[in-house]
Amino acid sequence: MRGRVEYRLAQRSEAGLIADMSRSLIEAGLGWSWTPDRVDLGIVSAETTVLVAACDQHVAGFAIMEFGAAHAHLNLLAVQPRWQGAGIGRALVAWLEDSARVAGTFTVRLELRAANEGAHRFYRRFGYTEVSRVAGYYRGRETAIRMVHDLRTAPALIRVPRTPPATR
Repeated sequence: MRGRVEYRLAQRSEAGLIADMSRSLIEAGLGWSWTPDRVDLGIVSAETTVLVAACDQHVAGFAIMEFGAAHAHLNLLAVQPRWQGAGIGRALVAWLEDSARVAGTFTVRLELRAANEGAHRFYRRFGYTEVSRVAGYYRGRETAIRMVHDLRTAPALIRVPRTPPATR
């Protein structure tokens, strides 16, 4: 049974856990790019938001987004398999997109592994469109799909209270 999910900014003490999740859920087979030090830099950066979804005192998912003047870039998004399908990924994206709108940034960009069909479907469902493919993007070995979401023409996915009611 799943408990209450709390969405909040990551704490520096969680950088190692987030990095481990990135390594196992996103970067598997590529080497480790999002190390604890790199995640920690994102947590303390004024231009980056590192968001976690905590459930039953565990980090169920996280997202990292950098905010620039012209666009935001969703660097990473992952949800532990146990909590997938509970709306956590959607809620993380909604929070970050709402933050971008408030900041006056209306374009979100991201890359994902071309072989990750589930992620491709996930982002398309929420209005992201494929704009290009970049061969060798991941360590010279794997193709990336670049996607963009124009927030000016897209309604908000959902309104996420900072502490939403329990999921399933």
